[in-house]
Amino acid sequence: MTTESVDVLREVPQGAEARVAELYWEAFGGKLGAALGPPEAGRRFVAGHLHRDRAAVAVTGGRVVGVAGYQLAGRGLVGGDAAAVRAQYGRVRGLYRVFLLALLERTPTRGELVMDGIAVDPAERGRGIGGLLLREIDAVAAEQGCRRIRLDVVAENPRARALYERHGFRAVRVRRTPWLRDVLGFGAVTTMHKEVER
Repeated sequence: MTTESVDVLREVPQGAEARVAELYWEAFGGKLGAALGPPEAGRRFVAGHLHRDRAAVAVTGGRVVGVAGYQLAGRGLVGGDAAAVRAQYGRVRGLYRVFLLALLERTPTRGELVMDGIAVDPAERGRGIGGLLLREIDAVAAEQGCRRIRLDVVAENPRARALYERHGFRAVRVRRTPWLRDVLGFGAVTTMHKEVER
């Protein structure tokens, strides 16, 4: 574990797209694999379709060690429409992948920022990087006039849920999704909210 200081930026640094895709895939590849896998193709898709201004990014020693993506005003951290998916994966295989991605889609309501998840380098965990990223997301939401931050966390990730609870998120709904366990790797999703202080 490094002892260097951590800086938090409001966008993905130019040239760090592949690194962010690597972190994102390490954290969410189990969930995204069916739609965007195999891993090399998935990381390439994520890197090629990043909206760099939809992230809080933790950097230490010039290296990206964490990222928290969010959706706001119709754009999230990872873009790429159905045409982009079909262009990379083919017309027939792409259609199935578009369907799977639609199952994961979460659209913000008015006055809401939706988080796309947090990914922290495994070697850097335990340094409070997740908390730093969440505080930056809080600041973005407040500056954008949002009243609430919303996120979904799968039942198979209790560590992430504990982090969110420590930072003021509360569970508001649990959706059982047993039909998705074999395809996307999770059987329940908890929606969590945090009111934004202004």
